[in-house]
Amino acid sequence: MKKFLAFALAMMMLALTACAVAEDTKTVMSHADYVAAELETEVTVEAYVQAKQSWWDNKATIYTQDEDGAYFIYNMPISQEEYDALVPGTKIRVTGYKSEWSGEVEITDAEYEVVEADPFIAEAVDVTDLLGKDELIDHQNELVSVKGVTVEAYDESGAAFAYKDPVGKTDDLYFKVSKDGETYEFCVEFYLCGQDTDVYKAVEALNVGDVIDLEGFLYWYNGANLQATVLTLAE
Repeated sequence: MKKFLAFALAMMMLALTACAVAEDTKTVMSHADYVAAELETEVTVEAYVQAKQSWWDNKATIYTQDEDGAYFIYNMPISQEEYDALVPGTKIRVTGYKSEWSGEVEITDAEYEVVEADPFIAEAVDVTDLLGKDELIDHQNELVSVKGVTVEAYDESGAAFAYKDPVGKTDDLYFKVSKDGETYEFCVEFYLCGQDTDVYKAVEALNVGDVIDLEGFLYWYNGANLQATVLTLAE
């Protein structure tokens, strides 16, 4: 009987240890720990919805951020009703896999739950002085601002911008800006800011030589590719 009890106790401790290990893999990471995590490993983070890029086929792509950094959630399974309820400022806990595509670090194969908390909306961080510098990537996927940049001709046509879909005009807009002799290509992501938004119309009204201020999310596609959400002429 004593042997049986000892065996049962040992099995119970083993089970509890296994549960603890399993739960430990779901421990919420700090942003620093997330950045340090290897690609293709499971990660769990808590952050606040900042903008919803798209919902399609019961999957959502979402920009999230906390006080320390940002997380791009790609193609997370979610119903339309749940997606509609994820208003900016909502805190969520996300578990998925840290992945990378053309330089963009994102969380894929994710599942989420809403966490009760006061809403949080990030303020744009001015990264103008970081353009062209290695430190810029530290702000990947954050809401950022870029100020006093000059609109350049997008291509040999001399136009200030280009449509990805010049016929239907139902896709991204591309434009180029320069600062201190360097040129950068940014865009208006159609699923994030469609043709009826102020920023889409503002890009359509650009002229080469305009000096502008921008705000948007610092997406990364083979380099910095800010997805603009606000565009104004610099004062």
